[in-house]
Amino acid sequence: MADNSEITSTTGRTSLADSSIFDSKFMETSKENLCIGPTSFVEEEMPQKETRVILVQEAGKQEELIKALKEIKVPFVKMESLEEFESLYTPEFENVFIVMDFQDPVLNELYKTDCRVIGPPVVLSCAQKREPLPFSCRPLYCTSMVNLVLCFTGFRKKEELVRLVTLVHHMGGVVRKYFNSKVTHLVANCTQGEKFRIAVSLGTPIMKPEWIYKAWERRNELDFCASVDDFRNEFKVPPFQDCILSFLGFSDEEKTNMEEMTEMQGGSYLPVGDERCTHLIVEENTVKELPFEPSKKLYVVKQEWFWGSIQMDARAGETMYLYEKANTPELKKSVSLLSLSTPNSNRKRRRLKETLAQLSRETDLSPFPPQTPKSCTKSSKNSTPVPSKQSARWQVAKELYQTESNYVNILATIIQLFQVPLEEEGQRGGPILAPEEIKTIFGSIPDIFDVHTKIKDDLEDLIVNWDESKSIGDIFLKYSKDLVKTYPPFVNFFEMSKETIIKCEKQKPRFHAFLKINQAKPECGRQSLVELLIRPVQRLPSVALLLNDLKKHTAEENPDKSTLEKAIGSLKEVMTHINEDKRKTEAQKQIFDVVYEVDGCPANLLSSHRSLIQRVETISLGEHPCDRGEQVTLFLFNDCLEIARKRHKVIGTFRSPPGHTRPPASLKHIHLMPLSQIKKVLDIRETEDCHNAFALLVRPPTEQANVLLSFQMTSEELPKENWLKMLCRHVANTICKADAENLIYIADPESFEVNTKDMDSTLSRASRAIKKTSKKVTRAFSFSKTPKRALRRALMTSQSSGEGRSPSSNDKHVMSRLSSTSSLAGIPSPSLVSLPSFFERRSHTLSRSTTHLI
Repeated sequence: MADNSEITSTTGRTSLADSSIFDSKFMETSKENLCIGPTSFVEEEMPQKETRVILVQEAGKQEELIKALKEIKVPFVKMESLEEFESLYTPEFENVFIVMDFQDPVLNELYKTDCRVIGPPVVLSCAQKREPLPFSCRPLYCTSMVNLVLCFTGFRKKEELVRLVTLVHHMGGVVRKYFNSKVTHLVANCTQGEKFRIAVSLGTPIMKPEWIYKAWERRNELDFCASVDDFRNEFKVPPFQDCILSFLGFSDEEKTNMEEMTEMQGGSYLPVGDERCTHLIVEENTVKELPFEPSKKLYVVKQEWFWGSIQMDARAGETMYLYEKANTPELKKSVSLLSLSTPNSNRKRRRLKETLAQLSRETDLSPFPPQTPKSCTKSSKNSTPVPSKQSARWQVAKELYQTESNYVNILATIIQLFQVPLEEEGQRGGPILAPEEIKTIFGSIPDIFDVHTKIKDDLEDLIVNWDESKSIGDIFLKYSKDLVKTYPPFVNFFEMSKETIIKCEKQKPRFHAFLKINQAKPECGRQSLVELLIRPVQRLPSVALLLNDLKKHTAEENPDKSTLEKAIGSLKEVMTHINEDKRKTEAQKQIFDVVYEVDGCPANLLSSHRSLIQRVETISLGEHPCDRGEQVTLFLFNDCLEIARKRHKVIGTFRSPPGHTRPPASLKHIHLMPLSQIKKVLDIRETEDCHNAFALLVRPPTEQANVLLSFQMTSEELPKENWLKMLCRHVANTICKADAENLIYIADPESFEVNTKDMDSTLSRASRAIKKTSKKVTRAFSFSKTPKRALRRALMTSQSSGEGRSPSSNDKHVMSRLSSTSSLAGIPSPSLVSLPSFFERRSHTLSRSTTHLI
């Protein structure tokens, strides 16, 4: 044990010593002690000691600590001062000291005497997990950095480094002097050096020193771990820390975007030529020569270095991306040949024409590099030579094959350049996109690629072994079912795929950098991912046009004539199926949007046969389906009507805003009504007191009388007449009636007590607010509820007795009682056609008189 004590004390005095050496020596010493002689000898020489905890000074006053020690059944004693240390020493116990404050001088005194020291969080955590106290050679305050191996670089002040290493040890971490594969985090004070380069290449997280300080501030949190992503990402070294960038050759929009990205990634920028700049980013496609001679300290790099650093989430090595001047003799020659200032001579014109012809032969129509199919080169030797005078049918067939080959190359580029790298595991800096986002963006692209690869191979074989009687239509008929299977899932959700790309590009800088890097590659032809993904949407119509052109150049006696007609018909069926499927998909998406917007919307609204017809914004004019003056939204479906009101603002809530991507529901579900329950649609005449109003006479299955729902339309885009005709048409379709016009009745507003006067006045809004408040108070202080059946009977009796006469004072009192009880019971009132609201008339009278007084 003497050797161990010596090693421990030495390491304690030199915090900068390589802890890996200490760990290895300690393990070797421990193994030697454990492996000497037989087991019985070891037990005799090293008897098992019971662990005892000594609560130092303030720790002895902590009831929570004492309770935790009792839970893990560890004996403990209290020590007020260091003078008591010798009296507490006994050989049968292994003492573990608990110190409340690791800044206290008592810690150094205990550490010098080779004592085990731990902090309160260690004890509390062990009690929580029902684990024994851990063994640690160094003072261990908490375990928030357990299993972390750290390495440091770029620190010139010894005192700062000693402080950081000490804190790491206090939190259970391990420090290595040299960087190796076991290091989990590099703590960097600069973005240069060998350790930094190795960490970038291995994808090791590179952290700021503040990470350790902030972790130490949270040392008393039992469940805290310094390596969790949410906490760690706050202190990662940004790619452009200590970098001052300038940009050359970019458009104003692109330059502004890159400058904003620079600041987001921890850097700054200055104009081109400023001596303080550390990097000059050059657009290599537009800049042919630098405007000044760069200094040796200035890195002149391509834009790929900029985007690559953001994608890796670390500063990339500049040597791989250095900008080189394009002054090759071949380029100068081609530029001079194509120069617009060429003298007007026949010889030079002929040379220019030959050069352009050569370039046109070498350049494919597609922006993608041409690829010679292997099968074409193999079978060309045995194939019959193409006649010098090629037929028009062969020319169209060749164009069909060339466009199909280019299309397959585009699909291969999308998969190999974009999808595969995004799906790759072990990406530097973590995954760029979530798996569900990748699936949404690319959809069934691999399946489409497989089908068209087969079509291309068949066309290639046909072109190489050309014969006028060969059937091209059979190829597309052969794969028509595969096209129907693969295209609709992609085409229908293309807009969603596009929206996902745009959203992720805005929210995720690494994805934006990934797209920029790939877009600059020749394989992409400088096209964006969205521009490439639109090709499958355009492909089938272009194939149909080429087949139609091929049919025109096919002789009537050629058997491929009828086959081509069938192939064109099958492609049209595929496109019709896609359009129909897309229409259904969009209809289903609209229903999902309604479900997300309406809080409490019934799940049975989602149905494959249901589609959204129209949305109308209204205001309730009666007591049904909600209070008068409430903003009500009507969603008309082909077989039902969803009624929802605007959600009231909740005051005094302490819940934080929801972290969903979708906004919170703005509407509250009231009722999902089948259209078969609508008996009549009332078109309320326009008067001075009633404008843009209509009503629905509804017979719910649970009610014995009709219920009147009256509304005022607030949508200016849709005329009331069109809305009512649309509603009646779908009601008639639901109840299987041909005469939809007979469902509309024109009615006077006075006969149904309907008016829209002062709906938007301040007094009216205030009275509605008071009414809502009184209802809440009534509900809060209600101790009994009137039975629903008795209440309905009483209301029906009141209705029959009250017809043809004005209500008496006693009737008014009964109706008032019943009205309040009805609101308490939460059931609908009987028909408003025969039972006008007395209190509604009184409120109108009060409103008029008050307005007149004002």
